[in-house]
Amino acid sequence: MTGDRGSAGILVLALAAVLALVGALAASVGAVAVARHRAASAADLAVLAAADRALDGPGPACAAADRVARAAGATVQSCELSGDVADVVAAVRPGGPIGSWGVARSHARAGPRRS
Repeated sequence: MTGDRGSAGILVLALAAVLALVGALAASVGAVAVARHRAASAADLAVLAAADRALDGPGPACAAADRVARAAGATVQSCELSGDVADVVAAVRPGGPIGSWGVARSHARAGPRRS
């Protein structure tokens, strides 16, 4: 029975390592989901700001979209104005170490209602 001495400590350490790994994975998935939702809301708000200024031209419209996206913690990756319809792509980098892997992007389009 002397071969079993100390095995409980090793099992507890292994279980703690597995739990830490599962927790880190869950936190990373959560950070990505939050970034995706933040990108979607920032794109929605930014495209509404751009559509509001569409009659002023693409410069002022995209500047308004950029201001709104930055206030929401995102960046505008593209902003296009086609007549009175605005298209915006916003991006948010997830927090933590997972953020070095890439950004979450979302596309939004806004303009007058077509009959």
